[in-house]
Amino acid sequence: MNCPTAEEVSGLPLTCAHWGTYRVRTREGRVTELLSFEEDPDPSPIGNGMVDALDHPARVTAPMVRESWLTSGPGASTEARGKDPFVRVSWNEAEDLVARELDRVRENFGNSAIYAGSYGWASAGRFHHAQSQLKRFLNCIGGFTSSVNSYSLAAAEVVVPHVLGNFIKMLDQSTTWSVIADNTELFVAFGGVPLKNGQINAGGAMRHCQKEGLEHAGRKGTKFVNVSPIRSDLESEHGVEWISPVPGTDAALLIGIAHVLWSESLHDEEFLDKYAVGFDKFSAYLAGRSDGIEKSAEWASRICQLPAETIRDLARRMARRRTMISVSWSLTRQDHGEQPYWAAIAVAAMLGQLGLQGGGIGFGYGAVNMVGDDYTIIPAASFPQGKNPVKDFIPVARISDMLLNPGDSFHYDGSNYLYPYIKLVYWAGGNPFHHHQDLFRMLDAWQRPETVIVHEWVWNSLAKRADIVLPCTTPLERNDLGISRSSHMVYMTKVVEAPEECRNDFDILKGVAARLGVEREFTEGLDEAGWLQRMYESTRSRMTSRGVEFPDYEAFRSSGWARIAPPRIPSVFLQEFRKDPVGHRLETPSGKIEIYSESVARFGYVDCPGHAAWIEPVEWLGDPSRQCPLHLISNQPGNKLHSQLDHGSISMADKRKGRERLTINPLDAGERGIVDGDVVLVLNERGSCLAVARLSDSIMRH
Repeated sequence: MNCPTAEEVSGLPLTCAHWGTYRVRTREGRVTELLSFEEDPDPSPIGNGMVDALDHPARVTAPMVRESWLTSGPGASTEARGKDPFVRVSWNEAEDLVARELDRVRENFGNSAIYAGSYGWASAGRFHHAQSQLKRFLNCIGGFTSSVNSYSLAAAEVVVPHVLGNFIKMLDQSTTWSVIADNTELFVAFGGVPLKNGQINAGGAMRHCQKEGLEHAGRKGTKFVNVSPIRSDLESEHGVEWISPVPGTDAALLIGIAHVLWSESLHDEEFLDKYAVGFDKFSAYLAGRSDGIEKSAEWASRICQLPAETIRDLARRMARRRTMISVSWSLTRQDHGEQPYWAAIAVAAMLGQLGLQGGGIGFGYGAVNMVGDDYTIIPAASFPQGKNPVKDFIPVARISDMLLNPGDSFHYDGSNYLYPYIKLVYWAGGNPFHHHQDLFRMLDAWQRPETVIVHEWVWNSLAKRADIVLPCTTPLERNDLGISRSSHMVYMTKVVEAPEECRNDFDILKGVAARLGVEREFTEGLDEAGWLQRMYESTRSRMTSRGVEFPDYEAFRSSGWARIAPPRIPSVFLQEFRKDPVGHRLETPSGKIEIYSESVARFGYVDCPGHAAWIEPVEWLGDPSRQCPLHLISNQPGNKLHSQLDHGSISMADKRKGRERLTINPLDAGERGIVDGDVVLVLNERGSCLAVARLSDSIMRH
């Protein structure tokens, strides 16, 4: 990434994206280069993938309607989505079609028949946030069926509140890298700390801190242990110990560590008595009194395929040193993803270091840039969504279940609900065909709605399978405010014109709102410029009330960015709770760490008892009856965010023979006659893909 001096980029406009903040260089109305933001010590190269993607042939440049839907009406030939040709229409016709269809559905079936998916990483702007725009619009016309939680870490979002309290709040309270560097002796990372993931931050990344923090800790003497099937999930100039259990067995490994701590009296009984509840029930599970199976290091060894002595040695070192346990977000995407998080919290409580400087637990160091960053959150105003009168919802990953099983009941967090009957899916921002699991099942489900409306700027898998596609702009083609969980705020300047018929989400929805009689309610009489100024002034007012002065709006626009000073005292996770467990009780029923949760136990779930447990995955390498001999780990790429900018120059440069690379251990490759550079077919009963083999011993053997 080009890192010019501040003088070289002075005066160039700024833009902000999930993978970084950049100065933008243009020539003759075209973007020619993105240069790193002078405040960023470790800029990501991903942003330059936007440069050639703006006018790529895959760009959606006009309103388009699927031919069968246009000629035969809603519900026509839904099995042809993704195959039917599209017909170009005018904006007047497109707005009429969308407005009439929304009216038809809400009048005949009610607003709960509208599903506003719109989940995913849309643009980083605070105003042009696609999900907020769409949800505000739909709330103006009576609401919609919504979703809760995230694909990133839903299992943790649901279980951790029962164990520690409000999980999302806790992500902002992570122990900072500076505290780790000064105090942590042993950093044990389940799932690693992959710096490629740390390029990203929801809402925008202004200053990348992960590499800086990791290397600073290494220089100060912190020892790192990477517990992952992939060696490169944690790399440091100062050395990393690599432990590679069978994928999906982190809970068993953590429970085996807990058994060593308990059986060798290395656990902190005083801490457990004062700050936790339910350890007696968990220790009964460790001893095998509840199921007849002692969860010893030998037991964990057989599951994880690690030497028992490796497990014992790690547990003993964790007990004798100031230890930070890091659990990656990827652990929650395992089968029974609640269990490794709960087990890690239990181990951290047993060590008795929660709330101490450099000890305890962290959720997602390396998952995104913000975790471990030393920042003061800017109390930024959002584009208000209004209130949704529709109570129907689904957990975000249940979209196929909902579409395939309308009216059926489902369980969620101890309660029962019903799937609504969805007639219309409206999506703006994100791509369900990227982040959902079983795509063939989803393709079947995708045929069930009568209409699918999408805002998109590129012909991706979602746009191709829509009925109405409305072309939207990109961040470089509009003004916005860049704010994330960091100490910076950026004015994102429109630097180029979008293709003539592309509109931003606000203007798209404003046009439809006018036809439905809610334009004033949706816009409040403001345009883009008016909303940006209102949101900035609201943010500035909030900061003033906290004793922090920000420049006025015009001065902010002129300078391009502003910064709030970091906190005087770096964050230590659960420090206040440790100092005063009564005055700073946790948001759990007991106010303490619930190693055993009576609430969860009462749910009666077979696959989630009242304490952390090892529950064998449906599919894993330890199953002797498995049909597939290898385990595919499809982790976050280093050259794009999920599938965004896959067609951009940075992503394309990393492909070989036009395909993604697949890393395989040389011994596994040799058994199959695979040599480096071969195009290989990867398949199971649910699907297949082609990739180019890259042989490396940085990934464990099967």
